[in-house]
Amino acid sequence: MKTTLNLNDVLLAQAKALAAQQHTTLTRLIEEGLQLRLRAQRASVKPVRLPIYRGKGGLVPGLDGLSNKALLDAADQDA
Repeated sequence: MKTTLNLNDVLLAQAKALAAQQHTTLTRLIEEGLQLRLRAQRASVKPVRLPIYRGKGGLVPGLDGLSNKALLDAADQDA
């Protein structure tokens, strides 16, 4: 895919020189840099562990846990 980038002149000159030194293209050099940053970002994101309640309890006998109306009505009665 083609795109347009606005790069600092000094940075672009350094990148072109590095690409030539490494016998690669500027495009490949930019792709490698983006891949490194994206990999580092994924590595820094830690999964969230949700707590699990393992105690006893549950709904009041007779309360339909599948009915939003029943749950809202029960919540209103406790308030």
